Amino acid sequence: MSLSTAITTWGHTHYSPFDVGNNGRSKFCSHRFLKMKFSTSPSLSISAILTKQQQTDATNEEIKKQAMEFKEYVLEKANSVNKALEKAVLLKDPLKIHESMRYSLLAGGKRIRPMLCIAACELVGGEGSTAMPAACAVEMIHTMSLIHDDLPCMDNDDLRRGKPTNHKIYGEDVAVLAGDALLALAFEHIATQTKGVPSDRIVRVIGELAKCIGTEGLVAGQVVDIISEGISDVDLKHLEFIHLHKTAALLEGSVVLGAILGGAEDEEVEKLRKFARCIGLLFQVVDDILDVTKSSQQLGKTAGKDLVADKVTYPKLIGIDKSREFAEELNKDAKAQLAGFDQEKAAPLIALANYIAYREN
Repeated sequence: MSLSTAITTWGHTHYSPFDVGNNGRSKFCSHRFLKMKFSTSPSLSISAILTKQQQTDATNEEIKKQAMEFKEYVLEKANSVNKALEKAVLLKDPLKIHESMRYSLLAGGKRIRPMLCIAACELVGGEGSTAMPAACAVEMIHTMSLIHDDLPCMDNDDLRRGKPTNHKIYGEDVAVLAGDALLALAFEHIATQTKGVPSDRIVRVIGELAKCIGTEGLVAGQVVDIISEGISDVDLKHLEFIHLHKTAALLEGSVVLGAILGGAEDEEVEKLRKFARCIGLLFQVVDDILDVTKSSQQLGKTAGKDLVADKVTYPKLIGIDKSREFAEELNKDAKAQLAGFDQEKAAPLIALANYIAYREN
């Protein structure tokens, strides 16, 4: 599905019940009572005189317009992020390490995490430029995780974003160091480049980011994922732990960082945190589905590697159809968290959730 096809609810909001446990982790309800609220609709007098075909044509035109607006938004934000990343990691001595860092950091990618960071900041009234250093930082950390994940001692992968993996070009030793350097630079970049934000907020942002990638976040999920390979009795709770930490944590961090930098109230931060956990888990469920339904050429990375590594995935545990149903449920739950916000400002986050749900690579 193309980007424009996926974003059919730009400007729409889904509402559904959302139960949260004592530990802040979401409990996804099995029974849904959904309402759809459209941001704009023809008046009754106009719709009464339109033929059914005319109404359908008008709706399709509105959907196309919304999709085009979102595509323009994505291109604008991705371009801004790419320029900022290019500027953040210059070619300088030692040349090889900076070449390696830039090779993976500037290799393309969807820039979903930076966009989430910027969109969350703008949602609560902040400026996108305020969140840009943090947006770059989360992309640096994401890139670090990909470099390390591809190493022979981890997933031993040869392909990433349609190109040879970092260690295939620069060697394992330099690839490890490039990841380390990006991790360190991420924190330095936030600390030195964030402007016009009180120091206590910057400290809070740094603490949030560290937590979401350490032993309470990305690292925890990665370790449990590794030790779970080949285990036959892994259940859904175990699998959810892996993905809430390995994948969702950094997406959560991206949104929360943007919200804090934008001046969000604590209650707003927590709603956005829940939104991010849902789309983070959604991202991984969709990733699991794509891994068994798409080719390496379509994905830009090695397809079917989870099956080869005997990893537990959602399709393996509950099947493709149930995995797709779960993804749809997560998407609805995510957007329910945005109900109390200005819906025009929330539109990019709603559209990003839809893009994550319906992406094809």
